[in-house]
Amino acid sequence: MKFVEYPDRDMMMIDLANVMAGELNAALHANDTVSLAVPGGTTPGPLFDGLCAADIDWSRVVVIPTDERWVPGDHARSNARLIGERLLTDRAAAASLLPLYTGDATPEEGAPALSDRLARHLPVSVMLLGMGGDMHTASLFPGAEGLAAALDPQAPAVCAIRSPDAGEPRVSLSLPVLQGAVARHVLITGADKRAALDRARDLNDPLAAPVSAVLAGATVHWAE
Repeated sequence: MKFVEYPDRDMMMIDLANVMAGELNAALHANDTVSLAVPGGTTPGPLFDGLCAADIDWSRVVVIPTDERWVPGDHARSNARLIGERLLTDRAAAASLLPLYTGDATPEEGAPALSDRLARHLPVSVMLLGMGGDMHTASLFPGAEGLAAALDPQAPAVCAIRSPDAGEPRVSLSLPVLQGAVARHVLITGADKRAALDRARDLNDPLAAPVSAVLAGATVHWAE
């Protein structure tokens, strides 16, 4: 794991957007299309504001949520909606979005088709992850129903996750997909998240601290 500390959040968002843009452009030199996996939520919003204006052939980029609440794409809590509103604008409006919601009654029903749909876009070229204070990443929550299956080395690309801490039922990219990304970044802010990261590294137990399973080979970006 590489740890990068920044003097402030604004500088972190600008620098990381530039790094990810460079990685996407490098991937495009070697591939007809590339994939970019990103979380929803508000934390990466300022990064998206910079990345969406990057000089990239966005028409060859497929954007994939790292996880999704099992709600329609126009729902206020949909990660796909947040990504669409904040990232898929400006130059990045030319990118394609691969949503992780199928309209099936449950995520368990929809996950197999999503795994099949995602297969042609793997490995993910560039991945951005966050981390919660409970040491979850994507929708891999400690103690969640479905967590052990999603952590299995042979797990399908997309797994159903249910946790009382997660609100709605969800789907998440599985650990093999998260670990397989060519470039992987973890974005965290604040003293509490820094302490949670340290706890996760000390525990080194993916069932108790799922983020610990994605740290090897990742770059963690932190600012107070």
